Amino acid sequence: MYKNFNEIEFNLKRLKLEREIALEELKGLKQDVQEDLSPYNWVSTAFSAAKKFGMLYIMRKVVK
Repeated sequence: MYKNFNEIEFNLKRLKLEREIALEELKGLKQDVQEDLSPYNWVSTAFSAAKKFGMLYIMRKVVK
């Protein structure tokens, strides 16, 4: 499979870099999840839903 130690070292360095890249991607995903679950986002989502519901309620009252 390997012809010399240089090929082994090159492959080990490549795998190490791939692992480091994967870890950085996981850190980024963790940050995204933390932001999505923050209280501010929940309040924002709830306010948006309430606003839509309120507009629909008003539209129904006006149409009737």
